[in-house]
Amino acid sequence: MSTPGFSGSRRLLEACLGLPVDRPPAWMMRQAGRYLPEYREVRSRASFFDLCRTPDLAIEVSLQPFRRFAPDGVIFFSDILVPVQAMGARVEFGEGGPELPEPVRCASDVARLRRFDPSREVAYTGEILRGLRREVGDRAAVIGFAGAPWTLASYLIEGGGSKSFAAIKQMMGRDRTTLSRLLDLLADVVADVLSFQIESGAQAVQIFDTWAGELTEEDYREWALPAASRAIAAIRQASPNRDPLARGEGAEGVPMILFVNVCGHLLEAMAESAADVLSIDWRLPLSQARRRVPGRALQGNLDPGALLGDPEDVRRRVRAMLAETGGRAHILNLGHGVLPQTPIECVEAFFEAARSGVGEAAAAEAPV
Repeated sequence: MSTPGFSGSRRLLEACLGLPVDRPPAWMMRQAGRYLPEYREVRSRASFFDLCRTPDLAIEVSLQPFRRFAPDGVIFFSDILVPVQAMGARVEFGEGGPELPEPVRCASDVARLRRFDPSREVAYTGEILRGLRREVGDRAAVIGFAGAPWTLASYLIEGGGSKSFAAIKQMMGRDRTTLSRLLDLLADVVADVLSFQIESGAQAVQIFDTWAGELTEEDYREWALPAASRAIAAIRQASPNRDPLARGEGAEGVPMILFVNVCGHLLEAMAESAADVLSIDWRLPLSQARRRVPGRALQGNLDPGALLGDPEDVRRRVRAMLAETGGRAHILNLGHGVLPQTPIECVEAFFEAARSGVGEAAAAEAPV
């Protein structure tokens, strides 16, 4: 059980930095969303993009899972393509997912995109984050996020989601200069956006590189990793007084979490990004990840599909994750986002096990 002195925010932030905590913190990717009836009620009154850019509504849906489950982290409600739209790209949010009807296919298409001032173009994101900090206090850490440059480039070039990623891979082989320019621009935009989120109250930030797992290790190291690393370095340069390696009470560290879906073949390369935490999907055992990147905090990695079953099985699986890491430098999470058809009782079971299922698993204290 938790011991006095650890607020939710302190628990999550110190775990990100590899410091000992009373128990592993827990939150869920996409923890605000369609599986909650109160979210569906709000969504019935607003389009998806209006929900993202209306502070009162975005704060409300961000807080809905916090009220129900008391996670240690509250991620603000938005979408990774919000900055892409502010760059000048046309983005349409439909029921079938985002579409970009004017894809980037050549140098002149990249030239039409622009770097922008987040405090002017997406000022509402700052208002949302400030509002969340006021609402949750120190009971949870407020988490900001952005898409990684490679994943944003994939959407821009493919014109939406993709199964083959043929268009961006064709650009990799036939127009390397254009792709490099796009990735550099996106890295700078991601750095600007996340720096603004930190200034607005985000206590940790996550970079979602959802599609980087489609790359070979060689191509990841050549394309996705340098762009993510450029963004991380720029964020740290923009926030020199917020040392991510700071220790002790009152430290202003803003940990950076890097998530890559299907990352088993990329883990060591991910560790070279200088992210504080590596968030891994469910296909890679946590114990294997611990051996391969010793000394790095891990986040994950329950299969979201496991939440579609029996609550007691969810509890068992959470205890198994804790046993794999010994509860040290581990943030309990899913290996991807909550699925819309997830039963609420299974989400409750996840957080109950996170709070009370440490026991022998945490006592093992596996070496970091």
